[in-house]
Amino acid sequence: MFQKVLVAEDYESASISVQKSLTDLNIADAGFVYYCDEALALLRKSLDQNKPFDLLITDLSFEEDFAKQNLKSGKELIIEARKLLPTLKILVFSGEKRPLVIKELFEDLEIDGFVSKGRMDVKNLKTAITTIFENKKYISSENLHQLRKTDNIELSLVEFSIIKLLSEGIFQKDMTEILKEKSIKPNSLSSVEKTLNNLKETFAARSTEHLVAICKDLGVL
Repeated sequence: MFQKVLVAEDYESASISVQKSLTDLNIADAGFVYYCDEALALLRKSLDQNKPFDLLITDLSFEEDFAKQNLKSGKELIIEARKLLPTLKILVFSGEKRPLVIKELFEDLEIDGFVSKGRMDVKNLKTAITTIFENKKYISSENLHQLRKTDNIELSLVEFSIIKLLSEGIFQKDMTEILKEKSIKPNSLSSVEKTLNNLKETFAARSTEHLVAICKDLGVL
């Protein structure tokens, strides 16, 4: 099992879940920090002392306060941590739910696991830590199901543009001129209406507002 773990989390309630998980797994050497800059400094110090951390558990979002920070997000911390310790295992523990954002973490940042904050987070954290220690990737069944739902989503330029315009509060009747200005076709009012109807059917959306909400949840926007 991991011997030395660093936790970057700015909420005590979430830290309690992580602490409980580490205690249950008999991991005694764990450091807890509230800021990404502090986490990076400890990672650097552990390397200088030839006692590097085995696992980094980090949130994605950190609220800004009076302490000025260079690293303002978990993503930035992960990028810098990877540069410093390429073999460091990284587990993201976050309230993030959007499948495409989670997918990006695995594909672009090469994280080792993702656990959503929630009712079963202690159980999932313990399973994730054990799985990652065995050199396997971990994602909860709930998040995996959502990821698979998005695998077949491929929007055309005009479809994406229309959804984005909707999210910006642009009315259907005004979209034609905007699409023409951007040389995006088809751009007639009838084609915009047809595209919107097809999108609502594809995403099982009850209204244009519901369509935008679904796309935001899926990480399309």
